[in-house]
Amino acid sequence: MPIANAAAGFRQSLTVPSSLRPMLAAGAVNAMAARLAAEEGFDALWVSGLEVSAALGLPDANVLGVRDLGDVVTALGRVTEHPVIVDVDNAGGALDTAARFAADMARAGAAAICLEDSSYPKCNSFAVHAAQGLADTELVARQIERIRKTVGNDLVVIARTESLITGSGMEAALARSARFVEAGAEAILIHSKDPTGHEALRAARQWGKAVPLVTVPTAFPQLTADELGQAGFRLCIYANQFSRAALAGMRAAARQFTREGTFRTGPDAPLAEVGELLRVGEPDALSCI
Repeated sequence: MPIANAAAGFRQSLTVPSSLRPMLAAGAVNAMAARLAAEEGFDALWVSGLEVSAALGLPDANVLGVRDLGDVVTALGRVTEHPVIVDVDNAGGALDTAARFAADMARAGAAAICLEDSSYPKCNSFAVHAAQGLADTELVARQIERIRKTVGNDLVVIARTESLITGSGMEAALARSARFVEAGAEAILIHSKDPTGHEALRAARQWGKAVPLVTVPTAFPQLTADELGQAGFRLCIYANQFSRAALAGMRAAARQFTREGTFRTGPDAPLAEVGELLRVGEPDALSCI
């Protein structure tokens, strides 16, 4: 799909909803995950900094480069036309790096990027071995303005605040988000790790602007997508569940082999058919096993 069309289509779906149902995005670290997400009814794909870092054996701490992310975006585009949202973290914490991330992600075929206001270098929002810090509000606003100047409307810009993650409070989260909208953000993600989900729902109630709200309900999976849509969220991002499921599946298969000395096949085996792998890159392929 041409760059402008990818962003325009995603922007239309995000800002002019056809129903109360929110858009659903699945974390996709490779073409297999993208194909599965498309087959199972997800609306968009999320290129997660955590998932890509883990797949490459790297910490989720501003170690990824633009090529690492761009290669994933390109791979996803080979198997589906679903819009791709790229998690660029804090985009390197500078204006020039933000412009580079935006330009390269647009060139790779992304429909949107998500820029967060963590300080450089970042740490993962759920980490307990390190503390997340916040970047200066005006720096992030200038990054958004620079991105807009660089790519125009060829990317949707989602601004994410880590204010609730750092304990800075709801007032700070709402104020920062409002400033990011002034700078050109088209959607807002107020990230929360409150396991009850009450904090995220409160943010939705207090936002009070027409700019769409996005949520990543990793910490509060008990809230359904329908419930989050009714609360006012236009996009729900299930950021890392596919990678976690894949890790659990690989572990189950490895442990079965350790117990039995063979990788069993059949309905109760933790293995997909060989043909499913063939058909990721060649939809009409047939397998003899």
